Order: sequence, then C-alpha cells, then structure tokens
Amino acid sequence: MIKGCLVRYFDKQERYKMDLEKVLISIKQNNIDFVRFEIADQYGVARCKTIPSKHFKEQSKQGHSFASVAFVAFDPEGHFIPGTGYAEEKNFGDAVCFPDLDTFAVLPWCKNTARVLLDASIDGKPVTGFPREVAKAQVQRLSELGYSLLLAHEHEFSLMDKDTHKPAFETYQWNATSRSSFNLDFTQQIGHDLPIAGVDIESIETESDPGQMEITYKPAFGIRAADNAHTYKTAIKEIAYQHNYKAQFMTKPKPDSLYGNRDRCNGAHLNHSLWDADGKTALFYDASSSTGLSTVAQHWMAGILAHAPAMTLLHSPTINCLGRHRMGSIMTPKNATWGFDNRSCLLRVKLAGQTSTYIEDRLGSSAGSPYLSLAGLIIAGIDGIQRQLPLPRPITGSAFEEKNLPPGTSRLPDTMKDAIQAFLEDKVVTEALGSDFVKAFIAAKMHEMQCEENAKAKGDEHWETNYYAFL
Repeated sequence: MIKGCLVRYFDKQERYKMDLEKVLISIKQNNIDFVRFEIADQYGVARCKTIPSKHFKEQSKQGHSFASVAFVAFDPEGHFIPGTGYAEEKNFGDAVCFPDLDTFAVLPWCKNTARVLLDASIDGKPVTGFPREVAKAQVQRLSELGYSLLLAHEHEFSLMDKDTHKPAFETYQWNATSRSSFNLDFTQQIGHDLPIAGVDIESIETESDPGQMEITYKPAFGIRAADNAHTYKTAIKEIAYQHNYKAQFMTKPKPDSLYGNRDRCNGAHLNHSLWDADGKTALFYDASSSTGLSTVAQHWMAGILAHAPAMTLLHSPTINCLGRHRMGSIMTPKNATWGFDNRSCLLRVKLAGQTSTYIEDRLGSSAGSPYLSLAGLIIAGIDGIQRQLPLPRPITGSAFEEKNLPPGTSRLPDTMKDAIQAFLEDKVVTEALGSDFVKAFIAAKMHEMQCEENAKAKGDEHWETNYYAFL
C-alpha cells in the first residue's frame, strides 16, 4: 500500500517536472516577461498577481501566497462577505497556491504576458469552497462513472463606450450585416488573439439589442470547458477596454432591460454532449430510439429537469440574473421543460447524428461563474443516470403556455429568496457541492439580499447597475 502511494506521488511529481520544463521553454520562446497567477472568484471575476517570469520556476515549486478571501469571500464590488468561512474566520489569512500548468497560456492582447490558473490549499488541504475546485470534483465523479463531458458556454454580453456608456452600435437589428463592421479592429483582434490563448473562436455576431454581442467558441472536455469560459470573459473585457469600450456580462446591464423597455438579457447557454471516459465515443444519439436520444441521454436530461429549481441559483446566481426568469422574454426558460429545437424550453435538443447531437441548457446567465454552472450540470445529470429517472414528454408548442406542460412540471425560481430555498431543499445538489462551498455561497446570497434591502431603504432604484457593474 505504502509503496503504491509513493509510486503515484512520484509519477505526479515527475509529470509536473516535465510540464514545468515545457512551460519554461514556452516562456523563453515567446519572450514572456510576466506571468499572471490567476483565479476566478465566486462571481467569476478574474483576480491575479503578476509574477516576473524570472521567478516563475521558483514560485511554481514553492507555491505563492494569495489571500483566501479572494477565492470565495469577495462580493461583485470587491468588498469582503462576512460568514463565508474564508475571511474573518481565517483572520484574513493566505492560501498557498500552485499553478495548474495545463492552463498556461500566452496572452497576445497583453504585451509579453502569459497566464496560469491556480490550485489553492489552506493548512495543506484543498480550498473546497473554491468554485474551480468544486467543478474539478464533479468532473472527476463523472470520469469515475465512465463518462466525459464536452461543453462550451455561449455568452452574450453588452458592449458600450467606457466613458459615455452609450452602446457600441444602435438599432435592434439581430445579425444585421451592416452592424457587424462597427469596429473591425475590435472584433478581428478577438478572432485572432483568443485562439492563441486556447479559446478557438467559432463565430462573431451582433445580437438583438443595441451593443449586444455573442461570440462563440469550440467546446472542450471537462474542467477545460470552464477554464475556456473564464479566459474568454476576461479577454473580452480587456480587449474591449483597449478599444475604449466596456464589456459587461451582467445579465441586465440597464434598468428596464438594456436600452429601453425590452425583454432581452445576457444569457449563457451550456451546449454540451456526453462521451465515454476517453472522449472517443459520443453517447447522446441513438438512431433506433423513437426520440433519437439514447437511454443515457434521456436519464441525463431527466436529472437536469428534476434539479432545475436548485440549479437556477448556480446558473443565475445574482439578484440581477434571476430577474431574467420573470421578464417577458420569449427565449428565457420559465420552467423545467425540454423540446426539439425549442427555445422556449430549458433544454433545447439539437439532433444531428452520432457525433454532433447536443443539448443546449438555456438556464444560465452570462454573469454566472462557468465553474458553478458546470458543477451543477454534472451533479444533476449524474443523479438522473444513477437513479434512471424517466424523461417527461417533449414540449411541441410554447413552454410558456400551461396547456402544453406535462403534469408536475416545476417552475424556476425568479427571486433570490425562492432560489435559495430551492437550492437548500435539494440535498442531492448541496451534498455533492459540500458544506464548505454551500456555507460560502449562501453567505454571498444573503449579503446580496442585504445590499438590496439597504438600497431600497435609500430609494436607490439603480443599485444593481452599480453593484454588478464589474461582472
């Protein structure tokens, strides 16, 4: 037993040593002067320390100190949240962080700079309340069951002048070609730079509202999918700023929707498919099935629908996000339903043969953490598979009309109070996430509710615009 443990430890150290040498070669070849040691906090905000590249090897081996509050105890304005278990309870102490060398990437939009994401520990133990750590644990659970998940987040965001906050382009013309050339330097830089950082841009388009855009990228397996989303959102914000824009992933950036009384918000759909553990065989399609969906796909989807009320808080984790589910949008889900190419449903199934069939989970909001939405999706899907949950019938009309819904269809919570209740009542979800994460997460939600109450007492109707402005 002891010998086996030593062998595994040795193998891990040898692999790290080899990966470190590769990174050091890349640093030299790409003339990298600085490397960001970076994390994504509970709200998905990128936080980093910048290390001169000459110290990278040393810092990688011995670890780098990072205030533990940064991982899970900052609110969207950067203020600490009491009661998370990682701030005052730890005397605002440090976590020791080591780079995940698989995430090393050159950032062409930042001169002579690269970035690596961090794994963190406190007192020699992983920071189990850290969103990326939570997501990694669920990816590992899925792998142990013999599956892997291929996924890409599909974010919408709002682009505006960084000084005047006027939209980068006017009108409501969705996909209009004449709007696509509003600033080719900006859009083409994204198309050129992000693939170098590991995010393979697939399409660039303008959305329906003034200043609203959607830029999609190729999917990836496992934790890399959430890492890509993190890289994407950070890059969009930084490149936008270089072109005198401000890019916001906030779900509802302006009062009464974006610019006027419109029903569009910034969503973040999770396009995904299940594969075998090696990522060689796709598992969602079955030509012999009456629906074209395999048995495992049906159980997976049933799990998502069963846990959708609890998952809402993971996918749409702010007061601003949750408003998306109570507005009059014709393309924002209001209940736990599914259908074939039906945008009124929570799950939109796209049948396209053995390797290309996928599911679009439409629950998410752009301001959410990609690590938390990934974790929630896997938890729900695994439960559906393990309990062999039956899939309700598909919706063939509008999922917004009660007459079209199967009996017992769950509605999605659209207030923070209701979302917290649904989340805490779902023991499958909370137990899989772990008590450390749940404590920190709920502390943040209670903090948000207190901020809203304080703002209302002051008559501040636009507090959300300021509070979530950095998302």
